[in-house]
Amino acid sequence: MPTYKYTAKNKEGKTIAGNVNTANKEGVLEILREEELIPISIQEAKKGIHISIGGKKKVKLDDVAIFSRQLAAMVESGIPAVGALDALAQQMENKTFQEIIGKVRDDVETGSSFSQALSKHPSVFSSLYINMVKAGETSGKLDEILARLATYLEKINSLQRKVKSSLVYPTVVVFIAISITTFLLVKVVPTFRGIFDVLGGELPLPTVILLAVSDFVRHYFLLGIVGLILFVFLFSRYIKTVRGRYQFDAFLLKMPIFGPIFRKFSIAKFSRTLSSLVRSGVPILVSLDIVGKTCGNRVLEKAIEQAAKAIKDGKSIAEPLGESKILPPMAVRMISVGEQTGELEKMLIKIADFYDEQVEAAASSLISIIEPVIILFLGVVIGGIVLAIFMPIFKLTELVGR
Repeated sequence: MPTYKYTAKNKEGKTIAGNVNTANKEGVLEILREEELIPISIQEAKKGIHISIGGKKKVKLDDVAIFSRQLAAMVESGIPAVGALDALAQQMENKTFQEIIGKVRDDVETGSSFSQALSKHPSVFSSLYINMVKAGETSGKLDEILARLATYLEKINSLQRKVKSSLVYPTVVVFIAISITTFLLVKVVPTFRGIFDVLGGELPLPTVILLAVSDFVRHYFLLGIVGLILFVFLFSRYIKTVRGRYQFDAFLLKMPIFGPIFRKFSIAKFSRTLSSLVRSGVPILVSLDIVGKTCGNRVLEKAIEQAAKAIKDGKSIAEPLGESKILPPMAVRMISVGEQTGELEKMLIKIADFYDEQVEAAASSLISIIEPVIILFLGVVIGGIVLAIFMPIFKLTELVGR
C-alpha cells in the first residue's frame, strides 16, 4: 500500500504534516476529513520530490526568477510558506531545483526561517537573495520582496543575455572562418602541389607563400592543438588566482570594442543590485559587501570595498567611487545627489535603466559592425587562397595560348 505525505491545517489554523498509508489520494482525503483537517497538499512518498540525481542539472537564473514570482503570488494570496513551497516543488521541471525546494520546505516545516533554509543552498540562492528575504521576513513584506527579487533577476538575466549575444555571434563566425581556412590549408592546397610539380616552372610569389603556410600548418597542426589546450589550461588556472583574476578583469574593462560593453554591464548590475538591497532595508555596509561579492568583476569589487571603508570613516558613497575611476562622472554625480536628497534608491534605478539601454545599444552596434568586417575577412582570406592556387594555372593557360 503506498505512503502519502500530506500538509494540512487544523482548527486553530496551524499547519501540520504527516504520512498516511492508504490505497489512493481519496483515502487520504477521507482520513483528513475525519480528523477535521483542511488539506493543503497530498503527495505520494515514492514519487516525492526527493529524487536521487545522477548528473546534477544546473539551476538557471530563469528558474529562480520564476520560482520567486510564483512564490510571491502565493504568499500574497495567504498560502502558508510550507504549502506554497510544496506546490512549487511538485511543478518544477528542473529536478535539481525541485530537490532543493523540497529541502527548503522541509527546513521551514521543522522550524527554520525561510532565509535560514535558503542559506543552506548558496549555489542557487546568492547572499543578495538571502539578505533580501531576511529583510522581507523582518518587515513582514515577504511577498513584496520576492516580487522585487523576481523583477531584479529577470532584468539581470535579460542584461546578461544581451552581452552574451553580442559575444557569441562574432565568436562563432570567427571560429567558422578559422575552421574553413585551416581545412583549405590542410586538405585542399596540398592536392595542388602535385599539379604544380608536374607543370614545373617558377611559381608566383603568392603561391609559394601559400604552399609554405600550408606545409607549416600541416606539419605543426597537432602540436598547435596541444599548445592551445595547454595554454587554455594554464590560463584558466592563472585567472583563478587573486592576482590573475584582478588583472584579467582589468583587461576586460580596457579591451577595445568589447571593453565598453563589459564596463556598462558592470555599472548596470552594480546599480540595480545596490538599489534592490537599499530599497529592501538592508544596511548600506552589508549591501555594499553583498554587491561587491556578486558584481562579477574584481576591479569593481575592490572599488566597492574601498567605498565601504570610506563610509565607516564617515565619508559618502560617491566620493570613493569617484576616486576609483570605475564609475563614470555622471553616475557618481547621480549617486551623490541621491545621497543628499535621500533618494539614493531612485537614482540607482535610473543609472541601472540608463546603462541597460546603453548595453543593448552597444551590443546591437557591435553586431552590426563586426558582421561586415568578418565577411570582408573571409572574402579576403578565402579569395586570396583561391587566387594563389589558380595563378599558376592561369599563367600556364596564357603560355599555351601563345
